[in-house]
Amino acid sequence: MEQGAARERATERPSPPFGDAARGPEEAARVPEQARGGGRPPGGVDGSAESARGEHTHCEPDGPGVAPAPGVAPAPGVAPVPGPARAPAARVVRHSVRGQILDALRTALVGGELVPGEVYSAPALGERFGVSATPVREAMQRLAVEGAVEVVPNRGFRVTERTPRELAELAEVRALIEVPVMLRLARTVPAARWAELRPLAEATSNAAARGDRAHYAEADRAFHRAVLSLAGNEQLLAVADDLHRRSQWPLMSAPVVRHGVLVADAAEHTALLDALLAQDLPVVEALVREHFTGSNA
Repeated sequence: MEQGAARERATERPSPPFGDAARGPEEAARVPEQARGGGRPPGGVDGSAESARGEHTHCEPDGPGVAPAPGVAPAPGVAPVPGPARAPAARVVRHSVRGQILDALRTALVGGELVPGEVYSAPALGERFGVSATPVREAMQRLAVEGAVEVVPNRGFRVTERTPRELAELAEVRALIEVPVMLRLARTVPAARWAELRPLAEATSNAAARGDRAHYAEADRAFHRAVLSLAGNEQLLAVADDLHRRSQWPLMSAPVVRHGVLVADAAEHTALLDALLAQDLPVVEALVREHFTGSNA
């Protein structure tokens, strides 16, 4: 009888507490977080409830083929391997490839490798560059927005051909925008700011001396952007740069653009800086108009 009562009292006694509940507040505060199950030892194997359920924290994304599925315990001695999230990395890589292809296509356009009037397919260009057709197609869509190519349904992209009238119209619009701005800048910009742009003008001269049309096109746009940026108008800068690109592609890729033409165009940049520095407004206006109508550069 007494033994049976003792067994009944033993079964009615509440289970002993575990974790922080078994300690007083002060003692629990002294116990390291890892020992309480809130952390995990090096290697990630801790046998905690979270591990048993296959859960993981947001700062420890699943490694490929390693982390258990929810509700499935990991194999003994095997822990999920934390690593960087893969989705953002894939987007960065894709963007990088597209940017590289875009640069390569622009160089091919300026260098005359992509001939005005010819149609090129994205798969063929992708094979040439060693990539899939997708980044080529995305880059070509960007070039279509810039007016360098046009979409040919079910075939690909045709490199833009511009008539002399179209080039003259582009030059006229550029002059209407940039001449008043440069005249205003000539009256207001300190001389020291113009001196800072001298290396950009020299970069166009160096590219022209080498006969490097692709680098000349980039240096030419960089110089004009730097000058116009002093106006502090981002919308003006975007419109002017778009017009500049549209006028460059057929010019730079044309066989008639000889070495001497590039050298003369580059010299006009240096002359323009000198006129801006001297606040010689008539010379500034004449140089800008001649630069657009004479070379469209």
